[in-house]
Amino acid sequence: MASSLGARASLCVPAAGDASSRKSVGSKAHNLRFHDQRSVSLSLLGRQTTKPGSRPQQKVLCLSVQQASQSKVAVNPLELEDAKEPPINLYKPKGPYTATIVSVERIVGPKAPGETCHIVIDHGGNVPYWEGQSYGVIPPGENPKKPGMPNNVRLYSIASTRYGDSFDGRTASLCVRRAVYYDPETGKEDPSKKGVCSNFLCDSKPGDKIQLAGPSGKVMLLPEEDPKATHIMIATGTGVAPYRGYLRRMFMEAVPTFKFSGLAWLFLGVANSDSLLYDDEFSSYLRDYPDHFRYDRALSREQKNRNGGKMYVQDKIEEYSDEIFKLLDGGAHIYFCGLKGMMPGIQDTLKRVAEERGEAWDAKLLQLKKNKQWHVEVY
Repeated sequence: MASSLGARASLCVPAAGDASSRKSVGSKAHNLRFHDQRSVSLSLLGRQTTKPGSRPQQKVLCLSVQQASQSKVAVNPLELEDAKEPPINLYKPKGPYTATIVSVERIVGPKAPGETCHIVIDHGGNVPYWEGQSYGVIPPGENPKKPGMPNNVRLYSIASTRYGDSFDGRTASLCVRRAVYYDPETGKEDPSKKGVCSNFLCDSKPGDKIQLAGPSGKVMLLPEEDPKATHIMIATGTGVAPYRGYLRRMFMEAVPTFKFSGLAWLFLGVANSDSLLYDDEFSSYLRDYPDHFRYDRALSREQKNRNGGKMYVQDKIEEYSDEIFKLLDGGAHIYFCGLKGMMPGIQDTLKRVAEERGEAWDAKLLQLKKNKQWHVEVY
Protein backbone atom coordinates (compact mmCIF):
# COMPACT_ATOMS: atom_id res chain seq x y z
CA MET A 1 0.00 0.00 0.00
CA ALA A 2 1.50 3.30 -1.05
CA SER A 3 -0.14 5.00 1.89
CA SER A 4 1.60 2.64 4.28
CA LEU A 5 4.94 4.19 5.01
CA GLY A 6 6.82 1.22 6.37
CA ALA A 7 7.19 -0.83 3.21
CA ARG A 8 7.44 1.80 0.51
CA ALA A 9 9.35 4.80 1.81
CA SER A 10 13.01 5.39 1.03
CA LEU A 11 15.63 7.80 2.25
CA CYS A 12 18.23 9.36 0.00
CA VAL A 13 21.33 11.31 1.03
CA PRO A 14 24.31 12.47 -1.00
CA ALA A 15 27.25 10.11 -0.55
CA ALA A 16 29.51 13.02 0.29
CA GLY A 17 27.07 14.43 2.82
CA ASP A 18 26.60 17.69 0.89
CA ALA A 19 23.15 18.92 1.93
CA SER A 20 23.10 21.43 -0.92
CA SER A 21 22.98 18.61 -3.48
CA ARG A 22 20.23 16.64 -1.76
CA LYS A 23 17.91 14.65 -4.04
CA SER A 24 14.34 13.64 -3.42
CA VAL A 25 12.57 10.43 -4.31
CA GLY A 26 8.78 10.32 -4.48
CA SER A 27 5.98 12.74 -5.15
CA LYS A 28 6.95 15.04 -2.28
CA ALA A 29 10.00 15.23 -0.02
CA HIS A 30 9.93 15.91 3.70
CA ASN A 31 12.89 16.56 5.94
CA LEU A 32 13.93 14.21 8.71
CA ARG A 33 16.71 14.69 11.22
CA PHE A 34 19.01 11.91 12.36
CA HIS A 35 21.13 12.10 15.48
CA ASP A 36 23.99 13.57 13.46
CA GLN A 37 21.58 16.32 12.30
CA ARG A 38 22.03 15.44 8.63
CA SER A 39 18.97 16.22 6.51
CA VAL A 40 17.54 13.47 4.37
CA SER A 41 14.49 13.20 2.14
CA LEU A 42 11.52 10.98 2.87
CA SER A 43 9.47 9.56 0.04
CA LEU A 44 5.83 8.79 0.68
CA LEU A 45 5.17 6.90 -2.53
CA GLY A 46 8.57 5.58 -3.58
CA ARG A 47 8.44 6.83 -7.19
CA GLN A 48 11.59 8.31 -8.74
CA THR A 49 11.07 11.91 -9.82
CA THR A 50 14.68 12.99 -10.33
CA LYS A 51 15.34 13.24 -14.05
CA PRO A 52 17.71 10.58 -15.39
CA GLY A 53 21.14 11.95 -16.00
CA SER A 54 20.77 15.05 -13.84
CA ARG A 55 23.90 15.92 -11.83
CA PRO A 56 25.70 12.71 -12.91
CA GLN A 57 28.73 13.60 -10.84
CA GLN A 58 26.74 13.32 -7.61
CA LYS A 59 26.31 9.85 -6.11
CA VAL A 60 23.27 9.23 -3.96
CA LEU A 61 22.87 6.54 -1.30
CA CYS A 62 19.35 5.30 -0.63
CA LEU A 63 18.27 3.69 2.63
CA SER A 64 14.97 2.08 3.42
CA VAL A 65 12.96 3.34 6.38
CA GLN A 66 13.72 0.02 8.05
CA GLN A 67 17.42 0.92 7.94
CA ALA A 68 16.68 4.32 9.42
CA SER A 69 14.28 3.18 12.11
CA GLN A 70 12.89 5.48 14.77
CA SER A 71 13.75 8.67 12.88
CA LYS A 72 10.72 10.90 13.03
CA VAL A 73 9.32 13.31 10.48
CA ALA A 74 9.45 17.05 11.08
CA VAL A 75 6.02 18.67 11.03
CA ASN A 76 4.77 22.21 10.55
CA PRO A 77 3.29 24.65 11.27
CA LEU A 78 3.83 24.00 14.97
CA GLU A 79 1.23 26.68 15.67
CA LEU A 80 -1.27 23.85 15.29
CA GLU A 81 -0.19 22.79 18.79
CA ASP A 82 -1.11 26.14 20.33
CA ALA A 83 -4.91 25.80 20.48
CA LYS A 84 -6.24 24.86 23.91
CA GLU A 85 -9.56 23.55 22.59
CA PRO A 86 -10.28 21.49 19.46
CA PRO A 87 -11.78 23.31 16.48
CA ILE A 88 -15.51 22.55 16.25
CA ASN A 89 -17.85 23.17 13.29
CA LEU A 90 -15.77 25.81 11.57
CA TYR A 91 -17.93 25.14 8.53
CA LYS A 92 -21.61 24.23 8.67
CA PRO A 93 -23.47 22.05 6.16
CA LYS A 94 -25.24 25.14 4.81
CA GLY A 95 -21.93 26.91 4.29
CA PRO A 96 -19.33 24.18 3.57
CA TYR A 97 -15.70 24.63 2.63
CA THR A 98 -14.71 23.68 -0.92
CA ALA A 99 -11.61 21.47 -0.72
CA THR A 100 -9.74 19.55 -3.42
CA ILE A 101 -9.08 15.85 -3.83
CA VAL A 102 -5.33 15.14 -3.90
CA SER A 103 -5.40 11.37 -4.36
CA VAL A 104 -7.63 8.31 -4.13
CA GLU A 105 -5.97 4.94 -3.60
CA ARG A 106 -7.39 1.47 -3.14
CA ILE A 107 -5.68 0.06 -0.04
CA VAL A 108 -6.99 -3.49 0.12
CA GLY A 109 -5.89 -6.55 -1.81
CA PRO A 110 -7.77 -8.40 -4.54
CA LYS A 111 -9.27 -10.97 -2.15
CA ALA A 112 -10.80 -8.40 0.17
CA PRO A 113 -14.60 -8.43 0.23
CA GLY A 114 -15.38 -4.92 -0.98
CA GLU A 115 -13.19 -1.93 -1.76
CA THR A 116 -11.64 0.49 0.72
CA CYS A 117 -9.86 3.66 -0.37
CA HIS A 118 -7.45 6.08 1.27
CA ILE A 119 -8.43 9.58 0.19
CA VAL A 120 -6.23 12.63 0.68
CA ILE A 121 -7.96 16.01 0.66
CA ASP A 122 -6.31 19.43 0.38
CA HIS A 123 -8.07 21.91 2.68
CA GLY A 124 -5.33 24.52 2.38
CA GLY A 125 -4.95 24.74 6.15
CA ASN A 126 -8.41 26.29 6.38
CA VAL A 127 -10.23 23.40 8.08
CA PRO A 128 -7.88 22.40 10.91
CA TYR A 129 -8.74 19.46 13.15
CA TRP A 130 -7.41 17.30 15.95
CA GLU A 131 -6.76 13.59 15.93
CA GLY A 132 -10.00 11.67 16.51
CA GLN A 133 -12.31 14.24 14.95
CA SER A 134 -14.54 13.79 11.89
CA TYR A 135 -15.27 15.71 8.72
CA GLY A 136 -18.72 16.02 7.21
CA VAL A 137 -18.80 15.40 3.46
CA ILE A 138 -21.67 16.64 1.32
CA PRO A 139 -21.82 14.58 -1.90
CA PRO A 140 -22.91 16.40 -5.06
CA GLY A 141 -26.42 15.98 -6.34
CA GLU A 142 -29.96 16.37 -5.12
CA ASN A 143 -31.37 14.86 -1.97
CA PRO A 144 -33.73 12.12 -3.20
CA LYS A 145 -36.00 12.63 -0.19
CA LYS A 146 -36.01 16.43 -0.51
CA PRO A 147 -36.15 17.47 -4.20
CA GLY A 148 -34.27 20.68 -4.86
CA MET A 149 -32.18 20.33 -1.70
CA PRO A 150 -28.54 19.18 -1.52
CA ASN A 151 -27.62 15.73 -0.23
CA ASN A 152 -27.32 15.22 3.50
CA VAL A 153 -23.91 15.45 5.13
CA ARG A 154 -22.07 12.17 5.88
CA LEU A 155 -19.55 11.96 8.71
CA TYR A 156 -16.15 10.29 8.26
CA SER A 157 -13.47 9.86 10.92
CA ILE A 158 -10.25 11.56 9.87
CA ALA A 159 -7.41 9.08 9.26
CA SER A 160 -4.47 11.47 9.62
CA THR A 161 -2.94 13.72 12.22
CA ARG A 162 -3.55 17.45 12.21
CA TYR A 163 -0.50 17.76 9.95
CA GLY A 164 -1.92 15.47 7.28
CA ASP A 165 -0.11 12.97 5.12
CA SER A 166 2.12 15.75 3.78
CA PHE A 167 3.10 16.87 7.31
CA ASP A 168 2.38 20.51 6.46
CA GLY A 169 -1.06 21.02 7.99
CA ARG A 170 -2.76 21.42 4.62
CA THR A 171 -4.33 18.01 4.05
CA ALA A 172 -6.58 15.48 5.73
CA SER A 173 -7.14 11.81 4.91
CA LEU A 174 -10.25 9.66 4.98
CA CYS A 175 -10.52 5.86 5.00
CA VAL A 176 -13.67 4.98 3.06
CA ARG A 177 -15.24 1.65 2.19
CA ARG A 178 -17.35 1.74 -0.96
CA ALA A 179 -20.93 0.92 0.06
CA VAL A 180 -22.68 -1.35 -2.44
CA TYR A 181 -25.96 -3.25 -2.25
CA TYR A 182 -26.55 -6.77 -3.52
CA ASP A 183 -30.07 -8.02 -4.13
CA PRO A 184 -30.56 -11.04 -1.84
CA GLU A 185 -32.66 -12.84 -4.45
CA THR A 186 -30.54 -12.33 -7.56
CA GLY A 187 -27.17 -11.86 -5.86
CA LYS A 188 -26.49 -9.01 -8.27
CA GLU A 189 -25.40 -5.49 -7.40
CA ASP A 190 -28.15 -2.88 -7.44
CA PRO A 191 -26.54 0.48 -8.39
CA SER A 192 -29.70 2.36 -7.42
CA LYS A 193 -29.09 1.50 -3.76
CA LYS A 194 -25.37 2.12 -3.55
CA GLY A 195 -23.92 4.48 -0.95
CA VAL A 196 -24.07 7.95 -2.46
CA CYS A 197 -21.17 9.53 -0.57
CA SER A 198 -18.80 6.57 -0.32
CA ASN A 199 -19.06 5.93 -4.05
CA PHE A 200 -18.57 9.63 -4.81
CA LEU A 201 -15.41 9.63 -2.71
CA CYS A 202 -13.99 6.36 -4.05
CA ASP A 203 -14.70 7.45 -7.64
CA SER A 204 -13.13 10.90 -7.18
CA LYS A 205 -10.07 11.97 -9.16
CA PRO A 206 -7.23 14.33 -8.23
CA GLY A 207 -8.40 17.89 -8.71
CA ASP A 208 -12.08 17.16 -8.03
CA LYS A 209 -13.81 19.48 -5.61
CA ILE A 210 -15.39 18.30 -2.36
CA GLN A 211 -17.68 20.07 0.10
CA LEU A 212 -16.56 19.77 3.72
CA ALA A 213 -18.32 20.58 6.98
CA GLY A 214 -16.88 20.43 10.47
CA PRO A 215 -14.65 19.29 12.00
CA SER A 216 -16.77 17.69 14.70
CA GLY A 217 -16.47 15.40 17.69
CA LYS A 218 -14.76 15.32 21.07
CA VAL A 219 -15.42 11.76 22.19
CA MET A 220 -12.45 10.25 20.34
CA LEU A 221 -9.90 12.98 21.03
CA LEU A 222 -6.55 11.57 22.13
CA PRO A 223 -5.87 12.53 25.78
CA GLU A 224 -2.30 13.82 25.88
CA GLU A 225 -2.01 15.04 29.45
CA ASP A 226 -0.05 11.92 30.41
CA PRO A 227 2.46 10.83 27.72
CA LYS A 228 2.98 7.58 29.67
CA ALA A 229 -0.68 6.56 29.48
CA THR A 230 -1.95 3.30 27.99
CA HIS A 231 -4.34 3.46 25.03
CA ILE A 232 -6.26 0.31 24.01
CA MET A 233 -7.73 0.81 20.53
CA ILE A 234 -10.38 -1.55 19.14
CA ALA A 235 -11.58 -1.26 15.55
CA THR A 236 -13.45 -3.10 12.87
CA GLY A 237 -12.67 -2.18 9.26
CA THR A 238 -12.54 1.53 8.51
CA GLY A 239 -13.02 2.19 12.22
CA VAL A 240 -9.23 2.09 12.33
CA ALA A 241 -9.18 5.62 10.85
CA PRO A 242 -8.76 7.67 14.06
CA TYR A 243 -6.16 5.23 15.39
CA ARG A 244 -3.99 5.76 12.31
CA GLY A 245 -3.91 9.43 13.31
CA TYR A 246 -3.08 8.60 16.94
CA LEU A 247 -0.26 6.24 15.97
CA ARG A 248 1.32 8.57 13.44
CA ARG A 249 1.36 11.26 16.12
CA MET A 250 2.86 8.86 18.65
CA PHE A 251 5.46 7.13 16.49
CA MET A 252 5.99 8.91 13.16
CA GLU A 253 5.94 12.64 13.78
CA ALA A 254 8.48 14.73 15.66
CA VAL A 255 5.96 16.73 17.71
CA PRO A 256 7.95 18.72 20.30
CA THR A 257 4.97 19.10 22.65
CA PHE A 258 3.97 15.40 22.66
CA LYS A 259 6.61 12.75 23.26
CA PHE A 260 4.73 9.50 23.75
CA SER A 261 6.32 6.98 26.12
CA GLY A 262 3.32 4.89 27.14
CA LEU A 263 1.66 1.86 25.54
CA ALA A 264 -0.57 1.85 22.46
CA TRP A 265 -2.35 -1.46 21.83
CA LEU A 266 -4.32 -1.86 18.61
CA PHE A 267 -6.91 -4.59 17.95
CA LEU A 268 -8.10 -4.63 14.33
CA GLY A 269 -10.86 -6.90 13.07
CA VAL A 270 -11.28 -7.49 9.33
CA ALA A 271 -12.32 -10.38 7.07
CA ASN A 272 -8.94 -11.57 5.80
CA SER A 273 -5.32 -10.60 5.22
CA ASP A 274 -6.18 -8.72 2.03
CA SER A 275 -8.60 -6.57 4.06
CA LEU A 276 -5.98 -5.28 6.51
CA LEU A 277 -5.72 -1.49 6.48
CA TYR A 278 -2.41 0.37 6.91
CA ASP A 279 -0.83 -2.92 7.98
CA ASP A 280 2.67 -2.06 6.75
CA GLU A 281 2.55 1.22 8.64
CA PHE A 282 1.41 -0.43 11.87
CA SER A 283 3.92 -3.26 11.46
CA SER A 284 6.74 -0.72 11.18
CA TYR A 285 5.77 0.73 14.58
CA LEU A 286 5.72 -2.77 16.04
CA ARG A 287 9.24 -3.32 14.78
CA ASP A 288 10.63 0.06 15.82
CA TYR A 289 8.79 0.56 19.13
CA PRO A 290 8.17 -2.94 20.57
CA ASP A 291 8.07 -1.61 24.14
CA HIS A 292 5.38 0.95 23.31
CA PHE A 293 3.16 -0.65 20.66
CA ARG A 294 1.20 -3.89 20.42
CA TYR A 295 -0.82 -4.98 17.41
CA ASP A 296 -3.35 -7.82 17.27
CA ARG A 297 -5.33 -8.72 14.16
CA ALA A 298 -8.62 -10.66 14.13
CA LEU A 299 -9.20 -12.19 10.67
CA SER A 300 -12.69 -13.68 10.71
CA ARG A 301 -12.28 -15.70 7.51
CA GLU A 302 -8.79 -16.97 8.21
CA GLN A 303 -8.48 -17.47 11.96
CA LYS A 304 -10.38 -19.55 14.50
CA ASN A 305 -11.19 -18.60 18.06
CA ARG A 306 -10.59 -20.93 20.97
CA ASN A 307 -13.99 -22.56 20.40
CA GLY A 308 -13.30 -23.27 16.75
CA GLY A 309 -15.53 -20.49 15.46
CA LYS A 310 -14.62 -17.41 13.43
CA MET A 311 -12.15 -15.04 15.03
CA TYR A 312 -13.74 -11.68 15.72
CA VAL A 313 -12.26 -8.72 17.55
CA GLN A 314 -14.18 -9.59 20.74
CA ASP A 315 -12.47 -13.01 20.71
CA LYS A 316 -9.10 -11.29 20.72
CA ILE A 317 -10.24 -9.10 23.60
CA GLU A 318 -11.29 -12.20 25.54
CA GLU A 319 -7.93 -13.80 24.79
CA TYR A 320 -6.14 -10.93 26.52
CA SER A 321 -8.94 -10.06 28.96
CA ASP A 322 -6.96 -10.42 32.19
CA GLU A 323 -4.28 -8.06 30.95
CA ILE A 324 -6.82 -5.60 29.52
CA PHE A 325 -8.78 -5.46 32.79
CA LYS A 326 -5.60 -4.87 34.77
CA LEU A 327 -4.63 -2.04 32.43
CA LEU A 328 -8.10 -0.49 32.77
CA ASP A 329 -7.82 -0.73 36.55
CA GLY A 330 -4.54 1.15 36.19
CA GLY A 331 -6.18 4.03 34.30
CA ALA A 332 -5.85 2.92 30.65
CA HIS A 333 -8.08 4.51 28.03
CA ILE A 334 -10.09 2.18 25.80
CA TYR A 335 -11.52 3.18 22.41
CA PHE A 336 -14.06 1.52 20.12
CA CYS A 337 -14.62 2.61 16.54
CA GLY A 338 -16.44 0.86 13.71
CA LEU A 339 -19.87 -0.48 12.82
CA LYS A 340 -22.56 -0.42 15.50
CA GLY A 341 -22.81 -4.17 15.18
CA MET A 342 -19.41 -4.59 16.82
CA MET A 343 -20.50 -3.31 20.22
CA PRO A 344 -23.04 -5.92 21.43
CA GLY A 345 -20.54 -8.76 21.02
CA ILE A 346 -17.79 -6.75 22.69
CA GLN A 347 -20.04 -5.67 25.55
CA ASP A 348 -21.18 -9.26 26.11
CA THR A 349 -17.57 -10.44 26.19
CA LEU A 350 -16.50 -7.75 28.65
CA LYS A 351 -19.50 -8.46 30.88
CA ARG A 352 -18.80 -12.20 30.91
CA VAL A 353 -15.12 -11.64 31.71
CA ALA A 354 -16.00 -9.19 34.48
CA GLU A 355 -18.39 -11.67 36.05
CA GLU A 356 -15.78 -14.41 35.87
CA ARG A 357 -13.48 -12.06 37.77
CA GLY A 358 -16.16 -11.45 40.39
CA GLU A 359 -16.85 -7.89 39.22
CA ALA A 360 -20.13 -6.18 38.37
CA TRP A 361 -19.72 -5.01 34.77
CA ASP A 362 -22.39 -2.30 34.90
CA ALA A 363 -20.70 -0.67 37.88
CA LYS A 364 -17.28 -1.01 36.27
CA LEU A 365 -18.50 0.52 33.01
CA LEU A 366 -20.05 3.41 34.90
CA GLN A 367 -16.73 4.05 36.63
CA LEU A 368 -14.80 3.91 33.34
CA LYS A 369 -17.13 6.49 31.84
CA LYS A 370 -16.89 8.67 34.94
CA ASN A 371 -13.09 8.53 34.72
CA LYS A 372 -13.26 9.43 31.00
CA GLN A 373 -11.47 6.19 30.10
CA TRP A 374 -14.27 4.91 27.83
CA HIS A 375 -14.45 6.28 24.25
CA VAL A 376 -16.98 4.97 21.69
CA GLU A 377 -17.74 6.11 18.15
CA VAL A 378 -19.82 3.73 16.05
CA TYR A 379 -21.89 4.21 12.91
